[in-house]
Amino acid sequence: GVFYEVVQSFPRVEENVLMASHVSSHRWRRHSESLKSVDTNRASMGQDSAEPGGFTDLLLEEGHDNTTQIEEDTDHNYYTSRTYGPYDSTSRDLWVNIDQMEKDKVKIHGILSNTHRQAARVNLSFDFPFYGHFLREITVATGGFIYTGEVVHRMLTATQYIAPLMANFDPSVSRNSTVRYFDNGTALVVQWDHVHLQDNYNLGSFTFQATLLSDGRIIFGYKEIPVAVTQISSTNHPVKVGLSDAFVVVHRIQQIPNVRRRTIYEYHRVELQMSKITNLSAVEMIPLPTCLQFTSCGPCVTAQIGFNCSWCSKLQR
Repeated sequence: GVFYEVVQSFPRVEENVLMASHVSSHRWRRHSESLKSVDTNRASMGQDSAEPGGFTDLLLEEGHDNTTQIEEDTDHNYYTSRTYGPYDSTSRDLWVNIDQMEKDKVKIHGILSNTHRQAARVNLSFDFPFYGHFLREITVATGGFIYTGEVVHRMLTATQYIAPLMANFDPSVSRNSTVRYFDNGTALVVQWDHVHLQDNYNLGSFTFQATLLSDGRIIFGYKEIPVAVTQISSTNHPVKVGLSDAFVVVHRIQQIPNVRRRTIYEYHRVELQMSKITNLSAVEMIPLPTCLQFTSCGPCVTAQIGFNCSWCSKLQR
């Protein structure tokens, strides 16, 4: 399997963690289907869930048409996505030029820029809504993705991620490779600069970024993609482009007092079409309403947002 080491981890890395997956194809069926287990050690091309009629039905059709630079909005249940091609001016507008930002606010992570399969926690200066719940801390990984879970474990590629291009990147193989981030109070930009694939250095360097905005939007920007993403090998590391979220259930182990096991259940993922990821392309993901946004019973149970929302008086949500 693929394991990551988390540097300066707090809370500590959990070892007693199980993984499960649940991906629904309809917004109103999200709570009605049973959970299924997933092999989190299996390398994939972003297609861990291959069940017919599942979430993959929502993807764009295969094929790349240079004459159509803006894709239609694609409904992913929790997000809508729009892809911009290299000849569309919006792609350039969505790219954040970190080099033009205040240098004292741009952080080059020394450890991530010189290691392989490492991740580090980064604090946000704002509340970032992800799948309807707010994050104030994320984990940036060398492998081209951000881990969003609170429970830190070693199989970070399995679920709970924001992945502009998850792959077997190794910043340590080149002095020009860096992992940088910038937080201006309303947006966090994480950029993987001139990174190479650990198992295929000669393919060239990749430069891309993920921007998390305080209104919940997520933007993937691609400056340098030297090879078709569909050709990147997933033998030694999963290759994914998209989002994933999960929830955690804590189980008590009766035979061992004071020991608890955490099971992480993936309930949704967004799988973007890899053939659309090219030089100077961009993807914008806009969050859709969720049940978590309601603060009182009436609006919650009467909401017509595509989910069967119910109110918990004890939690007041």
